[in-house]
Amino acid sequence: MKTLRQYLPGDDVIQLLIRVGLLAFLIYWTFLLISPFVPIMAWSIVLAVALYPVFNLVSRLLGGRPRLAAVLLTLINLGIVIGPAAWLGLSAMNGVREIAGNLGSGSLVVPSPPESISKWPLIGPQFYELWNHASSNIRAVLREAAPYLKPVATALLAFAGSAGVGTLKFLLSVALAGFLFPYGPQLVAAGRSFLYRIVPEQSEHFLELAGATIRAVSQGVIGVAIIQSLLAGIGFKLAGIPSAGLLAFAVMILAIIQIGAAIVLLPVIIWIWTDKDFTTALLLTLFLGLVGILDNVLKPLVMGRGLTTPTLVIFIGVIGGTLAHGIVGLFIGPIILSLAWELTVAWIHTDNAGVASSPDLRRER
Repeated sequence: MKTLRQYLPGDDVIQLLIRVGLLAFLIYWTFLLISPFVPIMAWSIVLAVALYPVFNLVSRLLGGRPRLAAVLLTLINLGIVIGPAAWLGLSAMNGVREIAGNLGSGSLVVPSPPESISKWPLIGPQFYELWNHASSNIRAVLREAAPYLKPVATALLAFAGSAGVGTLKFLLSVALAGFLFPYGPQLVAAGRSFLYRIVPEQSEHFLELAGATIRAVSQGVIGVAIIQSLLAGIGFKLAGIPSAGLLAFAVMILAIIQIGAAIVLLPVIIWIWTDKDFTTALLLTLFLGLVGILDNVLKPLVMGRGLTTPTLVIFIGVIGGTLAHGIVGLFIGPIILSLAWELTVAWIHTDNAGVASSPDLRRER
């Protein structure tokens, strides 16, 4: 077996190694420079892919003026981020700071049940005793565990402190997505050429699968979860729930990982019935009940295909994305991981189909 030195003279080998080393150093340095912007670029691409059908429709309604449609859609997206989403995020972060402060000082308490619960028919006395017993025990446990919870409080404060940076990243991503809208066909062609060099036979299928997965997760999972949490937050505010923003943020997380908002909504509805008059409690219960089943209505409408990505993959994407990239990673994590999962599964199925149809295998059968 011939070595590289047998093909090239000694000086040429040294020059080649120097060039390869310089190229590797340049690639590494480039990665270091752009790594802080990777979440912003990833989220902007996701937004551009997810909202491109809307951009196309707006462009046609405006008489085929893509730049004007991109500006209009970007302004709408910025209004959503700056307005409701910013309110939800900042309210949640204030709630996180409050909980972290109480954990650090050991003053976190679990509220005792209202006396009115004991007057409920049938289940009232038993439910009151259960709540009161749990409140007393949990309060005692938290007092004893307070010194060990201080690291958790520090981590929560660090997460809350990244809210401002995360909001800025969202704004930059929305603005960058606005620049990408008019160049959609060119970007699709570039993606097709890139995939053709990797998987020539399946490049078109993989490109369509990538677009469908991004739209399915971003619209049917992330988008519906954001709408659901915003409406839940409005209901919590109307009910006067303490830490309404934090609870709405919890609704969004549970909706993204496909567990559902009932874990948060049911205790809130119970609290409403203990604190409000009958008419107010009934109206808020109906509103929050509709919010709870909203995902079952919206997902079939906005998702072009059924989501086949396992819940565990989305859950890992949420946790890993948040740990790696903060608040922005919460949204791009499940999308990127779902995309990787779907493309990997499609690739394996393609290889298996190719092996099954090979002449040698058919001859053995």
